[in-house]
Amino acid sequence: MIPVTELSYFGEQDPAFKILKPWWDVFAEYLTLLMVLVSMFGGALQVSSEQILCIPVPEGLSIQERQWNHSILEGLNLNVFAAGFQTGLDVQQYYLINQWCYDNAVIWFSKYFPYLVLLHSLIFLISSNFWFKFPGTSSKIEHFITVLGKCLDSPWTTKALSETVYEESTPRIPIVSESNIDQSLSSINSPLKVDSSVSLSQEMAFSNDVHKGDKVSLLSKGSSQVLKSAGGIMVDNSSVKILDKKEGEQAKSLFEKVKKFRLHTEEGDILYTMYLNQTIVRTVQSVVILVYISIFIPQMCNNIHCVDALHITGFTDFFCIHGLWRMFRMLSLVYITAIVLYSCICLYTLHWILYYKLKEYSFENVRVETGMDDIPDVRNDFAFLLHLIDQYDKLYARKFAVFLSDVSENKLLQLNLNHEWTQERLKQRLITNIENKVEMHLFMMPGIPIQVYDLTEIEVLKLELIKGVAISAAISNLKMMKEMWLYNCSVKVERQALLFLKENLITLRVRFGIADEIPPWIFTLKSLRELYIEGQLQTDSKISTALQMFRELPKIDTLHLKTNITKLPTAILDMATHLLCLIIHNEGVKITSLANIKKLFCLTVLRLLHCNLERFPSAIFSLTNLQELDLKDNNLSSTEELASCQNLRKLICLRLWHNNITSIPVHIAKIAKLEMLYLNKNKIEFLPPSLFKLTKLLFLDVSHNHIAKIPSDIDQLVELQHFAIECNKVTELPENLFSCTKLRVLNISHNNLTYLSPSIGHLRQLQLLDLKVNKLDKLPVELGQCVCLRKNQLIVEDDIFKTLPLEVREQITNTASS
Repeated sequence: MIPVTELSYFGEQDPAFKILKPWWDVFAEYLTLLMVLVSMFGGALQVSSEQILCIPVPEGLSIQERQWNHSILEGLNLNVFAAGFQTGLDVQQYYLINQWCYDNAVIWFSKYFPYLVLLHSLIFLISSNFWFKFPGTSSKIEHFITVLGKCLDSPWTTKALSETVYEESTPRIPIVSESNIDQSLSSINSPLKVDSSVSLSQEMAFSNDVHKGDKVSLLSKGSSQVLKSAGGIMVDNSSVKILDKKEGEQAKSLFEKVKKFRLHTEEGDILYTMYLNQTIVRTVQSVVILVYISIFIPQMCNNIHCVDALHITGFTDFFCIHGLWRMFRMLSLVYITAIVLYSCICLYTLHWILYYKLKEYSFENVRVETGMDDIPDVRNDFAFLLHLIDQYDKLYARKFAVFLSDVSENKLLQLNLNHEWTQERLKQRLITNIENKVEMHLFMMPGIPIQVYDLTEIEVLKLELIKGVAISAAISNLKMMKEMWLYNCSVKVERQALLFLKENLITLRVRFGIADEIPPWIFTLKSLRELYIEGQLQTDSKISTALQMFRELPKIDTLHLKTNITKLPTAILDMATHLLCLIIHNEGVKITSLANIKKLFCLTVLRLLHCNLERFPSAIFSLTNLQELDLKDNNLSSTEELASCQNLRKLICLRLWHNNITSIPVHIAKIAKLEMLYLNKNKIEFLPPSLFKLTKLLFLDVSHNHIAKIPSDIDQLVELQHFAIECNKVTELPENLFSCTKLRVLNISHNNLTYLSPSIGHLRQLQLLDLKVNKLDKLPVELGQCVCLRKNQLIVEDDIFKTLPLEVREQITNTASS
């Protein structure tokens, strides 16, 4: 016989797989083991005992007549049965006839019963464990078991769950998001209430530990972490100790593994299908076995009539007794009972598979218990595996869900981030920008290091490519911060942080990919004065919708849009009473209508950049308060509309650069208060006399044009301080130019100058002179009279500079060194 241990391979599996075996599969395994024992016991009996015993029947008497025709037997001498009779057969003949009768007279079911039971048991073992062996399913199961085991063993699982339990027992600071923005707007105006859950004893103990100006932390297991500083209050609701670096990295990698496994298993349902198919096979097999053994068990009998058709003994009929019949009958009853139970289990399993939606798994209860509202529901094979481990222990899915939550991942990343970015390291990232403000730029980080809120000198906070981060109440420590940049960030704000931003933030810059990324909480920043919005919008209605809420922000006076609108949004017109500066950078998309811009009567600065304008917008001339107009990088070729510019009485700066303007209109003289005029990078060929009637002009830039001559009328610009005419075709400088004695910057590089007049010495306030790339042979010695000119601000080729006398060169050099 085959030892039972040799059959273990067919049901052998990793012990860890037991978590994927519901109670019915375990019960079915025990029933299969019972069937194997039945087959082993029956087989052992069949080997160790006589299978059948036969004796010949005397001639003239048949078994059939003895058994069935009693009237014939009444006249016979039955003593032959009682006293026996001589057969003349030896032992070998008895062995021969026993084997013959066993092979030909005993029904096959009685002969092979133990082997049939063993075969059925093996099929049950294989079919019930096939999905653990099949390569397409076993790899997923092993991966799932491995990941689940690591999740259960990870310190982060316990820490995250303990933190959520703590947060459920204490009031949490609301997070301002799109879903609760209306509620936040209503509550934001109410005074901030002190948390009454803090006991008096805790407050007294804390106050005794606090030293003025120092930050003190109070940490206790199961209680919140409260940090106070001279600049504000920082509350950390985490009762969880910071993980060490190794544990943090392991937990971080687990989040990635769980995400990849989820994507892999949700793509198909091979596990579900394989489990269903093997259950169907087991059900059909058990029903078939139950039917046919119910037919053959009644046919098993003890007394057997055997006919020797070969006549090898001299007798024809033999009376045989099947010695194992009674034992086999009892074993068959045990076996049929096991098959009935096995069939019921298979039918129940089919009901469980088909009745319940096992290809969908909801974490609703887990979300309620843990407070992690972002745990997603899963489907297909991932859902099926979770349903199976629920039958083993529902706590496993609860622990596994920790690694499906983005909130949990962000908390872990925040802990790692705080551990990695110390205050000293963050201080090294502080810079002073061109506006002389202290700036902190955080780029592509998983969050905001908590130590940032301790750098009270920050004035500008730039967040770029940071997803799913929450600004905590500790930002109230940054009293000097008035400006914030949100570039491609999805940022949520705690309620107390929003209170601080609402009162202190003045400038906000937002860059987004789609309009939905615009944080809704920025609509509540009532102190906001400058707003910069940059992003691509598909329709004008979206930008109008995005700006609609800003009508309620009465202090906004500067609005910068860098987008692709085709007409002026109506939401901007609703800001007419307080909007002073409007900047639209349209990325080359043509604005077809600007007629409504005249409604912005308070505008003092208007910049329409890269808007593909072909003509000067006439509606601009209704903006009587306008002081600066910038039409850079359009497609303007004519400026005849300037004939109506007499209404722009307050205009002091006009930028028409980077266009296709060929001439300057005479009407430009009507802008009498103009101080700065940018006409560079156009196609202008000459400077008209009307230009020089702008006697208040301080700044004139006509660089990168086609100008060949500078008119002598330029001496009328007596206030001129900056004159740039580089990259033109000028061959000489008029003497009258040197009458503009207030000139500080003179840029005449990249022209065709062959001579520089000694009158250059009259420009005693000159601080920058650019003469490079001309045709000069030498420099006049009178340059030495330009006492403010320094060596590094005299831009000319070295060989030309050396034409100056040595004393002049030394004077200029010494001026630079001083």
